[in-house]
Amino acid sequence: MKGQASYLEPGEGRGGFWAGWMLSTDHKRIGVMYLAALLSFFSAGVVLGLLIRLNLIDPGLVMGPQRYNEVFTTHGIIMIFLFIIPGVPVAFGNFFLPLMLGANDVAFPRINRLSWWVYLAGATMIAAALFINGHPPDTGWTFYAPYSIRTHTNVTLAVMGVFVLGFSSILTGLNFITTVHTMRAPGMTWFRLPLFVWTLYATAWVQLLATPVLAITLVFIALGRVFGVGFFDPSRGGDPIIYEHLFWTYSHPAVYIMILPAMGIISEVVPVFARKAIFGYKAVAYSAIAIAGVGYLVWGHHMFTSGMSGKARIIFSLITFLVAVPSGIKVFNWVATLYRGSIRMDAPLYFAASFIFLFSLGGLTGLIQSALAPNLNLHGTYWIVGHFHYVMFGGAGSALFTGLHYWFPKMFGKMYSQRRAKIGCLIFFIGFNLLYFPMFILGLNGMPRRYFDYPRRYFTGHLISTMGSWVLAAGLIVIFSNLIKALISGEPAPANPWGGRTLEWQTSSPPPHENFEIPPFLEETGEGKSGFRAGEAG
Repeated sequence: MKGQASYLEPGEGRGGFWAGWMLSTDHKRIGVMYLAALLSFFSAGVVLGLLIRLNLIDPGLVMGPQRYNEVFTTHGIIMIFLFIIPGVPVAFGNFFLPLMLGANDVAFPRINRLSWWVYLAGATMIAAALFINGHPPDTGWTFYAPYSIRTHTNVTLAVMGVFVLGFSSILTGLNFITTVHTMRAPGMTWFRLPLFVWTLYATAWVQLLATPVLAITLVFIALGRVFGVGFFDPSRGGDPIIYEHLFWTYSHPAVYIMILPAMGIISEVVPVFARKAIFGYKAVAYSAIAIAGVGYLVWGHHMFTSGMSGKARIIFSLITFLVAVPSGIKVFNWVATLYRGSIRMDAPLYFAASFIFLFSLGGLTGLIQSALAPNLNLHGTYWIVGHFHYVMFGGAGSALFTGLHYWFPKMFGKMYSQRRAKIGCLIFFIGFNLLYFPMFILGLNGMPRRYFDYPRRYFTGHLISTMGSWVLAAGLIVIFSNLIKALISGEPAPANPWGGRTLEWQTSSPPPHENFEIPPFLEETGEGKSGFRAGEAG
């Protein structure tokens, strides 16, 4: 295997450039294709979000009420189902899971390729719902019944697109679980696994067990629209509250599909740039499993105002507070790792620090709305919008940017400008808080979410928020223009520019087709868990 070509070079000669990528079973190529698709959808979602914010400083300036409903629904569907939920697992998970395990690929390479094709099929169906035969969906990304059954917009095609995406998620989860169990290098015991692998493993179980619940729920929506089956339509004997239960039985565990791998990235980056082993390795690993497990039990806090018994409300509220404990453990351990570390302030740590702050603020506001009395007042207001974006975009989104800057040299063999990356991160951080923090104030003052128009007393909050969206967009432009420039003309990257100790840094940048020129094994060096090194077995 000495001197084998990089995965970026032609090497699977199957009908030219496009076929060589689309027909590839190389996990690295599939990860890069996922990353390109994710960032493309993210860009579209950002543009729609900017249009929403622009319209909210002068309702009717950009679009009317019906178009506004369609645009915020499309923004939500793209950002949730095409960007955040697949997000870190399909891009960085596909690329780095085998590398971190010392394997040459995932357990089922062809199923991995199939999951990519299924993702494209689902995305194509969702895109088609936006442009053919009428109007895009106008229900909000949650597709709440009975409106999703009665509206004349393209809901059926959209929900079936999300249904298809669910199969991609299930196949990815199955592949990752099998890979972790069967493809570890010699000496890679469970408690030598990188923490990113632990979070991918926990996430994969959520993908495998929770996604079918959403799939069957969306099929019921389609059956109701096409055949008049009244699962959720009260005019036909159905119950829309059942839809809420089924939808959130999946969608709250889906929060952890989004955030657990993000936490794994931070758990890799912080020790590297603190020049210390992670504080409390086992606590961080176990907390990932605990978050995934308890996350199945808290869906009811989305429904405190929908009608449930007082006892059920108390139980769901208590469990919601409990699920915050393992998340708090992770934040504590990251900060403890940084304490008295030999900190190297490179760009990935800037993004990781942004994640810790934004996710912590999102988590704290989540605890407030988990309590029954505040929830009854805050439910359905802009407070929820602010909390959601701090957790999802400030959390999962910032972590994806962290991983992109941490692993960019390894993935593409090029170095980017540290100065421009740091400037972009700071602009993004300022813009993010200007955009979303005013939403907490708006929510406390009673501004309902999803409204096209509003009383003038809310204008100042919306104006600040919209101006923040412009600053955030400027930060994103700086961040991604820097990375694009690096792809074109960046300096060649060394194999290990950051001094990382996990196995992906023991191979070339970018990695060769089969990952390692010498099959790795791990041996104890007496330096603790960060002290294992790769070498030739035997």
